[in-house]
Amino acid sequence: MSKMKAFLLAVAFLLIAGSVHAQQAPIFTNYNNSYTYINPGFAGLSEGVNVLGLYRQQWAGFTDNDGNDIAPTTLLITADMPIKALKGGISLTVLNDQLGFEKNTNVGLGYSYHFDLGGSTLGLGVSLSLLNRSVNFSHLVPGQSGDPLLSQLGEESGMLFDISAGAFWQIPESFYIGVSAINLLNTTGKALGDDQTAASFTTDRTLYLVAGYPFMIESLPSFKFIPSINVMTNLSSAQLNAGAKVVYNDLFSLGVNYRPQESIGLTVGLTIKDFVLGYAYDINTMGHNIPGSHEIALSYCFKLEMDRTPRDYRSVRYL
Repeated sequence: MSKMKAFLLAVAFLLIAGSVHAQQAPIFTNYNNSYTYINPGFAGLSEGVNVLGLYRQQWAGFTDNDGNDIAPTTLLITADMPIKALKGGISLTVLNDQLGFEKNTNVGLGYSYHFDLGGSTLGLGVSLSLLNRSVNFSHLVPGQSGDPLLSQLGEESGMLFDISAGAFWQIPESFYIGVSAINLLNTTGKALGDDQTAASFTTDRTLYLVAGYPFMIESLPSFKFIPSINVMTNLSSAQLNAGAKVVYNDLFSLGVNYRPQESIGLTVGLTIKDFVLGYAYDINTMGHNIPGSHEIALSYCFKLEMDRTPRDYRSVRYL
């Protein structure tokens, strides 16, 4: 199957899956910055130790009827590197996500085994994670008074263990596609409150498909064009992202991202040596006076001296 045919098939799949949307797992407008988190197979596929910090404030300034700030905020920190002795790479991810009165902190450690396919590389990975989830139920206002669960709960928390797995295939500077599943076990925690059958925390099983096709036009040698797609689904709903980016001389980038029935995102990026600074702003298309969203990311690649074949392995995340 040709690279372009695989890319078009992935686009078709995502357009079909994107007919509905809603998702608990966090999503980013610059979603290629989150590949280490959403796909363990991506670990170590670039040429050094990669460190990333990403902060997203969704619906900035959004409040409830009591004036409480309930706008979702997410902080993601990732690090990954190739390790020759392990014939692959390792990754570390830390995610702190707050949605209203719910807080989630997830720490994951992953490993990816790399298969050299002669001109391309396939990474197959798995990661283990611990999630601390807490909710302050005393701040929640039920639709009807006298809710038996909310009346007995205050601030509750629980620790959950889960496993993620993924495959990521890339032809350097040409094409990539990845499939993955995070929180495969969909772990259920301890029962909350005095009623042991009332409710309990669970992890959010989420499936991902990502693809991108960086290319250049001969008459415009200073520009690189990068169309990409990302879909995430929990099998009952799905969220599609379709994006495109233009990079000038590997220094500046401008891009746009479309999230059906939700937002249009604008992105800018600046590369200084091995530092990459990126910013995204989402213009909401849902109406209801919902404010926009901000996202900022800073990454750095510590280059490693490695034995090289004639291929140039360069991570698509820094394009």
